[in-house]
Amino acid sequence: MTFLAAYTYSKAIDNSSGFGQWVNFENSRLTRSLSSFDTTHNFVFSYNWAVPFDRAFRGAPKRLTQGWNLAGITRFTGGLPVAISENQDDLSLTGSANTDEPNVVGKVHITDPRNPLHTFFNRDAFGPGPVGEFGNSNRQFFHGPGINNFDMTLMKTTKITESKSFDIRADFFNVFNHAQFLNPDGNFISSGGDQMGIVSSARPGRVGQVSAKFYF
Repeated sequence: MTFLAAYTYSKAIDNSSGFGQWVNFENSRLTRSLSSFDTTHNFVFSYNWAVPFDRAFRGAPKRLTQGWNLAGITRFTGGLPVAISENQDDLSLTGSANTDEPNVVGKVHITDPRNPLHTFFNRDAFGPGPVGEFGNSNRQFFHGPGINNFDMTLMKTTKITESKSFDIRADFFNVFNHAQFLNPDGNFISSGGDQMGIVSSARPGRVGQVSAKFYF
């Protein structure tokens, strides 16, 4: 059996990740925030196990019991930052709605998006920004849902001759079908504000495939 495990603890801060986010020219401290790619915790574990069926079933045919492998990659990762904005109304009167931010008027409470409303954070923590000014909200100051994923492969290699062999394998992605939500809407006036804080999409559920390969 071979395996590899890696854990990273990090924090990335910048002023405008990807050049697609606003820059507050009145208060640069509000522009400086978590990078859009910031991930605090990232743990990845990969493995490959040559399953010893030939030892467990010594009387069975070798071609049936030998050549089995179980492999996979497991990942536990924190979420990416939620981008907070107040697009489409240009309350700041700067000529571009993409620069606007709401005000923070309360504490942001994180919840499990499996609730009936699929909310990840409370919208009432934010209020409209002032006319002619930027709101006091930082552009990204908390993280969205993380990743809890298991990809696994079961493979059987059968030797036919010295130069010929046959592989058959079953691959499963997100094998436990764990719900892995994407970030919620962070736009204060998105659809009238009703969608702010709501998770509306997720990464793919369980996907499986079977394949075969002949070597000669």
